[in-house]
Amino acid sequence: MKKHLLLLGMFAAMVLASCGGNNTQSADQAEADRKASADANKAAAAPSYDPNRGEGKFTHVDIGPLNAAMASSGEKVYEVKCASCHKLTDEKLVGPGWKGVTTRHQPEWIMNFVTNTDAMLEKDPKAQAMLEICLVRMPNQNLSDQEARDILEFMRKNDGAK
Repeated sequence: MKKHLLLLGMFAAMVLASCGGNNTQSADQAEADRKASADANKAAAAPSYDPNRGEGKFTHVDIGPLNAAMASSGEKVYEVKCASCHKLTDEKLVGPGWKGVTTRHQPEWIMNFVTNTDAMLEKDPKAQAMLEICLVRMPNQNLSDQEARDILEFMRKNDGAK
């Protein structure tokens, strides 16, 4: 009797093990197929990304001779919202130093980054590389378009624009 119960138990265990593996595999495969389909649909619906422009509304920024009034306003914004994390040299504080920033990035990219930081960190390879170095996400400073433009002008002044 014990032999029969043992054989019956072994047989039931084999049946359950063989059935369970196939169901798990097909469920895993179905989930993988669903995810691949969703990713393909998302990629097809997303507009192309321009890493020189960044992610945001600024598609063209007119740059001419340095505007001293805008640079002065930008310096005031820098002192209140930026100086605690960014130095005006190339030295990293919390975030990267600002020296040379206008030679490394396009004006549109800078303005989009300072006004739309989260989206840039999600999509932009340059922003993601900076995050890997700094290890701290730049917080949203809620800059107006004019404040962003003034900061850009202050960055240009800091880089020696005339």
